[in-house]
Amino acid sequence: MAEKPTNVLVVDDDPDILDALSEILEAEGFSVTRARNGQEALERLQPRPDLILLDLMMPVMDGYEFARRMKSLQNPSSRIPILVLSADRNVSAKAKDIGAAGFLAKPFELGDLLGMVKQTLESASQPA
Repeated sequence: MAEKPTNVLVVDDDPDILDALSEILEAEGFSVTRARNGQEALERLQPRPDLILLDLMMPVMDGYEFARRMKSLQNPSSRIPILVLSADRNVSAKAKDIGAAGFLAKPFELGDLLGMVKQTLESASQPA
């Protein structure tokens, strides 16, 4: 039986970025679920993604509110790691505020993104 592919939930209101990230991750063998805002992302937490790529500034529900609501729904020991992708100049502080595993400032290099995704997934799979 084949191992199921790692599922990444990509949350971004920019359709070009959402499509590009999804295509890149799928080409790397990941299963991708897409959401255009935090509200859609909350609706797509089942089945549970292994990682969330999250934009912070979005309409309907922003990344902060999504992260707050998601954490209130989860057991702390089973938290889904979040990587923040944002054009905000203060992205590092904002990522820390929501407890993100890491962050990348937009625009970012493809190699940096893939490296961070793989590193975060490896860290998340290690026993605590």
